[in-house]
Amino acid sequence: MKEIRWHGRGGQGGFTASRLLGIAASVHGSKHALAFPSFGPERRGAPVLAFTKIDDTKIHDRSEVQNSDYVVVMDETLITPGFEKGIRPGATILVNTEKVEVYQKALPAFKLIGIDASTLAMELLGRPITNTAMYGALAAASGLVSLEAAVASIRTEMKPKLAELNVKIVERAFELINN
Repeated sequence: MKEIRWHGRGGQGGFTASRLLGIAASVHGSKHALAFPSFGPERRGAPVLAFTKIDDTKIHDRSEVQNSDYVVVMDETLITPGFEKGIRPGATILVNTEKVEVYQKALPAFKLIGIDASTLAMELLGRPITNTAMYGALAAASGLVSLEAAVASIRTEMKPKLAELNVKIVERAFELINN
């Protein structure tokens, strides 16, 4: 089973990205998936966690992710002391940042990948909502779902006008990671 932990702030769409990944894996792929949020009082800007589990067989364990294979950080200010707890050694951490090298000394046991998802979202959406950029980056870095499945999940879940903008973001993020 592959376990993914999403770090974001309320309003950034972390749970939406978690769900999109689950839909891509299960509905548009040949896997089983669970996606669920974990947060306290809901308010814009508050730290939130979301989780996705993906496996080839039915998933019976509905507990919070304890040993992440992938971690997606939509707001780099969420990388604080103790952040690495619950991440497997050698796991991949994707960070929305212009300078991923800032984190490499503090997190040497992990593969770090940076993408400037905020700028990408502003260019294409006109708002700094980074969830689909980070989703596209994760799809490219992990191979958990294909680009086609990621795009199909967006078209399944979003209204057409919003879907097409987010498809462009996912495709661009996927391309940035694969180059």
